[in-house]
Amino acid sequence: MTVDAQLLDEVAARLVHDEPLTIGTMFRSPGIRARGKIVAFLGHDDRLIVKLPRERAVALVAQGDAQEVTMGTRTMREWIAVPARSDRESTLARWTPLAQEALDHVVSLVGDDETDVGAGL
Repeated sequence: MTVDAQLLDEVAARLVHDEPLTIGTMFRSPGIRARGKIVAFLGHDDRLIVKLPRERAVALVAQGDAQEVTMGTRTMREWIAVPARSDRESTLARWTPLAQEALDHVVSLVGDDETDVGAGL
């Protein structure tokens, strides 16, 4: 299945949130932002990359449900990549809960009054 920005828009539309989400970019790929921070973005090879608490990220990688994200020579501690499934609906079913976890995590890190627009986590 080929992933596109419309799929990311569909994921964003399914997220439960109290504040506006925006679609921005990270590494020239579309991404979901909350309070100016990147929550999730589309990676290469049809993967959704999300920011989760370190322990949760490690558990998903250990279970074989996700892969570590490496940028250059550095493995990103809280970022994981989750491949698309064979069809759109099963991909949405897999990605949406992880994007929700990522949104909740990022909002908890930013705090109530911080709106560092344009900066990524």
